[in-house]
Amino acid sequence: MKVIPRVVCKLTGENGNIYNLLSIAINTLRKANLDKQAIEMKERVIMSHSYEEALNIIGKYVKIV
Repeated sequence: MKVIPRVVCKLTGENGNIYNLLSIAINTLRKANLDKQAIEMKERVIMSHSYEEALNIIGKYVKIV
């Protein structure tokens, strides 16, 4: 399995709405030229069943600070 280092994404202090956090994380991935991962993350978050699950998914793609 190929391990891709997670890019740093500042989410602390932001509006805690999961769609806002998702948008910030997507933009962070796109700026790092990780468009495929951004799309995959978005699809997984949208299919999640809770806020905690969605946040965990985001944390697998970016390093939340």
